[in-house]
Amino acid sequence: MKKTAIVLALATMFAPSMTRAQVEIDMGAITCADYLAMTPGMEKVFSAWMSGWFNQKKGYTTVDLDAYARNVANVKKWCASNPKDSVMGGLQAATGGAK
Repeated sequence: MKKTAIVLALATMFAPSMTRAQVEIDMGAITCADYLAMTPGMEKVFSAWMSGWFNQKKGYTTVDLDAYARNVANVKKWCASNPKDSVMGGLQAATGGAK
C-alpha cells in the first residue's frame, strides 16, 4: 500500500511535465477574416489577449472597460473593410506600432 502511494505520488508529480500545449497560435498570422469568423467565445479571448499585449507594450497600467469596448468595435469595423490584412498589423498601424 505504501509503495503504491509513493508510485502514485511520483507519477502525479511528473505527469504535468510530460504534457504539451494543445494549441499553438501565431497571433501575427490571424487575418481579419479569421477574426470575424471566430465564435463569440474565441473572439472575446482573442480580443482580450490582443488588448492586454498592446496595452503592456504601450506601458498602460490601468483598465478602462469602456475604451476596451470601443477599441474592439473599431477593430471589427476596420476588419470588415480589410479582411485580408492581419489583425496584428492593423493594430500596430493604428497604435503607432508596439515596441
